[in-house]
Amino acid sequence: MSPPVPRYLVPFHPKRVPHFFTDVLIVGSGLAGLRAALAVDPSLSVVVTTKHDTEQSNSAYAQGGIAGVLGPDDTLQQHITDTLEAGGSLCDKAVVEKVIAEGPARIAELADWGTQFDREGNRLALGREGGHRRDRIAHAFGDATGKEIMRVLASRAYHAPNIDVWENTFTLDLTTLDGVCRGALVWNQQHGKTMIWAKQTILATGGAGQLYRETTNPAVATGDGMALAYRAGAQLRDLEFVQFHPTVLYIAGGSRSLISEAVRGEGAWLVDRHGYRFMADYDPRGELAPRDVVSQAIVRQMEKTRHPNVYLVLNHLDPARVRARFPTIAGVCAEFDLDITRDRIPVRPGAHYMMGGITVDLEGRTTVPRLWAAGEVTASGLHGANRLASNSLLEAAVYGAHAGRGASNAAAAIHDDFTASIIENPRPEVPAEPLNLADIRNSLQSLMWRNVGVRREKESLDDALETIERWCRYVLPRPLVGPEGWELQNMLSLARLMIHAALDREETRGAHCRIDFPKTDDAHWHRHICFQRE
Repeated sequence: MSPPVPRYLVPFHPKRVPHFFTDVLIVGSGLAGLRAALAVDPSLSVVVTTKHDTEQSNSAYAQGGIAGVLGPDDTLQQHITDTLEAGGSLCDKAVVEKVIAEGPARIAELADWGTQFDREGNRLALGREGGHRRDRIAHAFGDATGKEIMRVLASRAYHAPNIDVWENTFTLDLTTLDGVCRGALVWNQQHGKTMIWAKQTILATGGAGQLYRETTNPAVATGDGMALAYRAGAQLRDLEFVQFHPTVLYIAGGSRSLISEAVRGEGAWLVDRHGYRFMADYDPRGELAPRDVVSQAIVRQMEKTRHPNVYLVLNHLDPARVRARFPTIAGVCAEFDLDITRDRIPVRPGAHYMMGGITVDLEGRTTVPRLWAAGEVTASGLHGANRLASNSLLEAAVYGAHAGRGASNAAAAIHDDFTASIIENPRPEVPAEPLNLADIRNSLQSLMWRNVGVRREKESLDDALETIERWCRYVLPRPLVGPEGWELQNMLSLARLMIHAALDREETRGAHCRIDFPKTDDAHWHRHICFQRE
């Protein structure tokens, strides 16, 4: 029997903590969070909490760009078709149509605000990535798109008089009364625990790549938003669908840096240890097949050649163009004495993006009243079982704007009430023996990579679930102190749900590959797997 998940991570009492009141609370400071903040009416107050700062998010690390119908030979219908095909037939068509139709206006808005997208003459320079039939990826400074977009949004947010950004603030839990979200309990070094009371709350905390040993995600991507939403009673779905980026730099001792899909879009080849260009053996689209196809092909080729990685080669491309297009990637590789215009770049798949998350409607509402969500923390229906490259920044921009506007309108309709209600929190202060948190976290990441990675099967998933539930039994009941412990508890809670979902879905679809059920089974599994705390 699965161990229960405590409602709150830590003990607290409203009479013993400071209180803060705001109209709209936004948890997370990536693209979705800051775009939501900027959509709130300037007459309303906004608090944005972030456990680090605005430079640490998947948005800021995004290299490839933002997808949109921007070229003369492209159409909305073609982008819609590409997205639906990549999504393994689990996309919500209404969501896909809405986001893609709104995309060009959102990209133009970012440009108007000061984002320096790369240009060719008086037109945007557009790239192509896996799964796209047209050049439609707008990028900035070659391969620093996310960083440039976040520079612009952070500047606007920090200069907005109605927006306060609380950096280095860990959001422990959403607070609820009678099933309605009323804000959150947060913690920072300066004030300790603080209850933020909000008329409306938006979750924009990003993904959970840190559950895996091999990942492109920054250290902050520990699935906190999904875990705290689950504890508050929100519905989660599609947690079995984790996208593994095919090309992550694989060098012993080095960070697992992303090698953007745009590199293959510019013409790079994938070869194995023998120099054999293998992708045509797996898919006629070659290196530009969707990410799930390329990741699974790489893993199979690694097994065939008994080698821990494959290689990207660009030595057949114009060196000057390569250096100009990918300055960030060239710099990272140069630290390991690799010249991307000449040398083979060792790569292998790594956890990259969560298609699953908090269930939201077309406007970003969750199943909990007064709680909204946007960005990677959600399962909006845009990506289905496999995200099309560069649709993530697009989703964050569109849904961030809608969630912010929706929460703003809802907050404006509620009268001010500066009363701190008593929230029941039965969790006792229980002393316990200290745990080696780093050891458990490392073990969790290794287990998830081995057993819940690119290729899955029942026996290894069962083993993973048994191990995770054993850890949960002695880790979750403890009132741990500090972000390291709280992150671990969130990671364990989410990992257990992900494994349950991966076990339940006895088929292969999109990014979920079951080698014991290699075919797609629409008759039984053309549906979503959902979780909701009782």
